[in-house]
Amino acid sequence: MANSEVFGIEQEVAKPGARGSMARLASVLADMGSLTKPRITSLVLLTGAAGVGLARRTAGLRTLTLALIGTALIVGAANALNMWLERDLDARMERTRHRPLPAGRLSPDVALAFGIALASLAIPMLFLVNVSTGCLGVAALLIYVALYTPLKRRTDLALLVGAVPGAIPPLLGWTAATGALGAGGLLLFSLLFFWQLPHFAAISIARADDYARANLKVISTVRSARSARRIVWIWSALLVASSLSFVPCGFAGIRYLIAAIALAIPCLGLAFQGLSTSPRFDASRWATRVFAFSIPHLTLLLIALLCDHSVP
Repeated sequence: MANSEVFGIEQEVAKPGARGSMARLASVLADMGSLTKPRITSLVLLTGAAGVGLARRTAGLRTLTLALIGTALIVGAANALNMWLERDLDARMERTRHRPLPAGRLSPDVALAFGIALASLAIPMLFLVNVSTGCLGVAALLIYVALYTPLKRRTDLALLVGAVPGAIPPLLGWTAATGALGAGGLLLFSLLFFWQLPHFAAISIARADDYARANLKVISTVRSARSARRIVWIWSALLVASSLSFVPCGFAGIRYLIAAIALAIPCLGLAFQGLSTSPRFDASRWATRVFAFSIPHLTLLLIALLCDHSVP
């Protein structure tokens, strides 16, 4: 049986007016790829690489390749299954209604099969690295898909649950290099955990109307907007504390410390602005700035950590 039949692609390509069209096939494949959220996956791979680099162990090429590909696939599987489960919610939100499933460009059966296929490839790869990495990969997938995704409809505390699988990828890199959990990997886990909280809380503030239409329980809709802004400040402070902890724990030196402090100043400055009580304060615009800064903040932190860690 051809691969296109296995994944249900043949039915997608064979829609009226598009049978045998290579352009249609390319479009379907592109939509399937978008289910994995490639930009998020790219950032996740950087966190996994940080775990390998911080471990100060030489991982063989085979191990490193399996770990990174397995990490990319397990994250892609989680994202695809999440989109399959939330296709009804995505259809209600302006930000997500153009995704392949709510827009009707891809059938739910294809998305489900694709997500399962990615997971079926990823899990054996991660277990080939070692048992610790395999177990962490399975845990990340299950927590994200089976716990976090349904909890978003019930409680704003789902964010704390979702931050756990989001912080596991650097542990995959660490355990790939060392075979077990360790202090450096746990520090990276805490950094990623605390980074996600203000990052996604800011999205919930900027897109509060969208989340309300979908009836998703996020901080900005369950609690007051001012309360959500205070939470962003608290989590940002914890993020900065987490980013600085690598130095006293012996995993980074003065070069990283300078970079971390330089990044902490605008991070805390932005978060502090959210405490404003002025009636003219534009919370949505502020939240968009917090969100926009968060991605380069994490990227530069990880690069600085790897660069400093690689220099004796």
